[in-house]
Amino acid sequence: MTKNALFIIISVLITSLKGYSQNSLTGKVTDKTTHETIPGASLYLPDLKRNTITDTAGKYTISGLPAGKFIIEVKVLGYTSINFSSQVKGVTVKDIELEETKLEGGEIVVTGVSHATDIKLNPMPIVVIDQNYLNTHVSTNLIDGLSRIPGISAVTTGPGVSKPFIRGLGYNRVITLNDGVRQEGQQWGDEHGIEIDEYSADRIEILKGPASLIYGSDGLAGVINILPPKDAPEGHIIGDLVSNYQTNNGLIGNSLGVSGNTGGYTWMLRGSHKNAEDYQNKYDGRVYGTAFNETDLDGSVGINRSWGYSHINVSIFDQLLEIPDGTRDSATGKFTKPVNDSQYVVVPNNELNTYKISDLHQHVQHYKVFSNNNVTIGDGRLSFNIGYQQSIRREYSNPENINVPGLYLFLQTGTYDFKYAFADIKGWEPTIGVNGMYQINENKGTEFLIPDYRTFDAGGFAYVKKSFARLNVSGGIRYDIRNTQGDALYLKDDQVVSAGEAGAITKFNAFNKDYSGASASIGATYNVSENLLLKGNIARGYRAPSIAEISANGVHDGTVRYDIGDPNLKPEFSLQEDLGLSFTSTHVSIDAEVFNNDIQNFIYLQKLLNHNGTDSIIVPGNQTFKYVSGDARLYGGELSIDIHPHPLDWLHFENTLSIVYALNKSTTNDSNKYLPFIPPVHTNSELRANFKKRRGIFENSYAKVEMQYFFAQNQVLLEGNTETPTPGYTLFDAGVGADIINKKGHKLFSLHILANNIFDVAYQNNLSRLKYLDENFVTGRTGIYDMGRNISIKAIIPFDVK
Repeated sequence: MTKNALFIIISVLITSLKGYSQNSLTGKVTDKTTHETIPGASLYLPDLKRNTITDTAGKYTISGLPAGKFIIEVKVLGYTSINFSSQVKGVTVKDIELEETKLEGGEIVVTGVSHATDIKLNPMPIVVIDQNYLNTHVSTNLIDGLSRIPGISAVTTGPGVSKPFIRGLGYNRVITLNDGVRQEGQQWGDEHGIEIDEYSADRIEILKGPASLIYGSDGLAGVINILPPKDAPEGHIIGDLVSNYQTNNGLIGNSLGVSGNTGGYTWMLRGSHKNAEDYQNKYDGRVYGTAFNETDLDGSVGINRSWGYSHINVSIFDQLLEIPDGTRDSATGKFTKPVNDSQYVVVPNNELNTYKISDLHQHVQHYKVFSNNNVTIGDGRLSFNIGYQQSIRREYSNPENINVPGLYLFLQTGTYDFKYAFADIKGWEPTIGVNGMYQINENKGTEFLIPDYRTFDAGGFAYVKKSFARLNVSGGIRYDIRNTQGDALYLKDDQVVSAGEAGAITKFNAFNKDYSGASASIGATYNVSENLLLKGNIARGYRAPSIAEISANGVHDGTVRYDIGDPNLKPEFSLQEDLGLSFTSTHVSIDAEVFNNDIQNFIYLQKLLNHNGTDSIIVPGNQTFKYVSGDARLYGGELSIDIHPHPLDWLHFENTLSIVYALNKSTTNDSNKYLPFIPPVHTNSELRANFKKRRGIFENSYAKVEMQYFFAQNQVLLEGNTETPTPGYTLFDAGVGADIINKKGHKLFSLHILANNIFDVAYQNNLSRLKYLDENFVTGRTGIYDMGRNISIKAIIPFDVK
């Protein structure tokens, strides 16, 4: 923190002495057909985090830029978004023409590449989710909002907890980034989600496939990069107030964000809060233990100058989550709660219909400070991110001692990421970099699942890309090392004691593990024509085992499991091939992707049986699972078809298909030939009407109806009854929304009224962990069903002050 502050002060002094750079980008934006100027168009330079909007005359100026070649994104409602590269030196004039359209143009991505790149030129499969998508779909948490994207799913524990999966792989195989900085918070756990405020997300980039090349170990499945809103334009203070209510669990969410930019000094502040009661469905009624409460605070300050930029960011995440165990009264089928280790009572109705969090709950806190920097050095640019974060997780599971947490994990992580992008060398754009982390975990509770440990992780890579007319190629290599040291722990009568004490048992043995591995990627895109694009990529991924996989030994509260690790597990290595096709025309847009992923030493949990072939129970009430490994193969693909018949440009019929098959190649036994937590084949169809022109007080209005169909999932890990097949089901959703404007045409607020599961279907998602809780002996149904009908009302009030 002190070093970053000193860096900013020195930079300001240097800038003051030298004066402002004369490099600038200026021009005007016009309609290609009418040649009329377009006010309010947004221009953004992602590599520099600089943006502006055109004035009432359609003119723009971005001054104080470094000399160099940069990609610029231009967007305005009702026109095709465009991206172009421009060499900036001195006063660079660039006039821009836009075409009216009902379709979205190309996107710029920053995930998985050395610097900002047109998504069409990136050979790796990647998808971009913008704020409009998040606002027009119902979600109870950030990851839940992504689960309709082809290839993306989530392991859930009710509406408060969603763990991201990409093409059937999750946990420590998915790296979550917050503005490019790695998010660390016990990713191996099922029962808590991603510690990022959903209202702070302006844009999400999802890389599907091995991302070990740029980000290191744990990127075997891919990356989810959650990006905040852009800085305010120069001389503006902007912000929004978001308010959301959902009927099923009474979710109330509110968020206020404001940011400003004066003379290149930027700042941002956002505060959010949401709480929810227990959710409900027609089979279970109110599901006890699923209420949650969350409070978040995010802030940043920064400086933009001709040498680059430096931003400091701080975030606080504080969440209370109830712990559902699914126990029921045998006579009535109603949910029960424990009053001591052996006695349960029926939960009264007033506890099912309250925002008050029960005594038995989780408390998840995450504190983070990090700095994003980008500096011109020579003819290239150095970008570096340095961060520190604390993840504090407590589980209160003892009804007789509700103020003392059982499991209490205190995780501290320091992350670093340095990249240097060289200037073009005869069209080649090389980048080199190093990144990694240092991590310390301490147990502060009375229960122990993993030991105290320390991890040091480091990796270096080289990446290059080049364009040959219609052909674009990119690739690189990387090597990673990781050292993990675990401390021994001895217990006597559930108390920590010294080694060698009489009667002491060994809970954890001390260990010192070294892992290493190489990863690589090479791919290409080829523009067959203006309408047709082909992509291909092959990548080798690497992942070191997580701390839980090599050392777990204890009850995993919230999962009703006793987990056992294996210190002899080896790193995972994957080889994934991707092929993609993108076709766009006046009437239809098609995106198709297929993949094949072979993984060596694939690690997964499997139920442990005793010598009699029945459940091995170490602690009553908890099934015993052990981490095992074997070779695996996952394959499948995604298909998206958007039909928008001209001249009915306001009409869209969007259809998606997601397929993942996953085989355990190390067995011939039918009961364990499939991998766990694999989503079923899933289709989604949406018929939507968009009316961008003003009609009375309404502008940019829309109405839509959706149908989701989930096929039956019978390809599950049957051995030891680890998983059970899941029947198929169909869900219907609907929604309407619009911008509400005043007589002068200024937007007052946006309103979205959306409904999920409008026919209140009772179903169980194959990836829901609540599916495996106790049987209701009154109805004969096992586990808990997912959320019933849910209507969401969301209002967004923007403001912009010069």
